[in-house]
Amino acid sequence: MSAVALRESFAALEPIGLDELVAEAALQTRVDRKYVLNRERAEGVLQWLAADTRVLEIDGTRSLAYESVYFDTPDLLSYRLAAHARRRRFKLRTRAYLDTERAYLEMKTRGSRSATVKERIDYDIRDRATLTHEGRDYADAALDGLGIDPSSLALVPTLTTRYERTTLFVPSSASRATIDTSLSWEDADGGVLRRPDLVIVETKSGSRTSEVDRLLWANGHRPATVSKFGTGLAALHPDLPANKWARVLRRHFT
Repeated sequence: MSAVALRESFAALEPIGLDELVAEAALQTRVDRKYVLNRERAEGVLQWLAADTRVLEIDGTRSLAYESVYFDTPDLLSYRLAAHARRRRFKLRTRAYLDTERAYLEMKTRGSRSATVKERIDYDIRDRATLTHEGRDYADAALDGLGIDPSSLALVPTLTTRYERTTLFVPSSASRATIDTSLSWEDADGGVLRRPDLVIVETKSGSRTSEVDRLLWANGHRPATVSKFGTGLAALHPDLPANKWARVLRRHFT
């Protein structure tokens, strides 16, 4: 079964534009859940989506190509802070929307009170694999606010992820879900991991549980602890500490 076959299961859904999606489901305060499925099971579940589910469509395209480049120190400080679930941690990446040729530099931080903050700035898509002077200044300010001295940190491109994403909107609960397929990872040394057989589903809902969550639960699927950055780097480098993602690695990456 190909990724094309999975995408065709969304063909009958009504489209929704980006501006309308943001207006209908901004979800500033939300609960995110991630699920890892093989493609056959994903298609078996997602064919039962509610008839009023809509799919994001941009310029006639419903499956959009994404590329993210993650920056870390040579000794993988960002990775290790996440792997050991440190209260103060950060994740720095560029995210490129290849179909629309837009890119952003994003910094996700978690401070001493466990509040997660995700911010981003516009970025030249041609610079997505490098940290420009402007990008470094932006990162330094965020690190300084986290209590980490940025002057002691070298930040270099460490991992690149690529995938295709379909975004769903469920009107009855004003919730969203993203379906990521054609997943691949490439580290700074040229090591490559491709998992075309995997699908990562992420639901984003407000105070009410989303219909997509309930559909997944009814078919025996439960949320998983997975990070494209952390899990991908651990799969490429089995010597790294990875207890946080051990279950997903054991079930889906070995």
